[in-house]
Amino acid sequence: MAPAAGESKVTGELRLERDRALFGLIAVGLSNVVIAAIAGVAVWQLNGDKSVALGVISAAFTAVSTMTTAYLGIKAVSNTAKAMSQRDTSPRDQT
Repeated sequence: MAPAAGESKVTGELRLERDRALFGLIAVGLSNVVIAAIAGVAVWQLNGDKSVALGVISAAFTAVSTMTTAYLGIKAVSNTAKAMSQRDTSPRDQT
């Protein structure tokens, strides 16, 4: 992505990374809301069957926590890889 007029390459990259993180977080948040809404409708449609409702709620909780953990884990690994690739890559002294 080419930087906008008057914007340095580093600033453009930082802005791109910020936007990626923001949109990824929005996607995960919306997915979690949809999962919770579907689970809520399913529990409502069960008309008081508590054992099945508990199963639906625990499955929804598992899906939400897995999705959130996966996003945070992938983001952490991505940040670590990016930081390592930006280190000084000059050859080390071999004595």
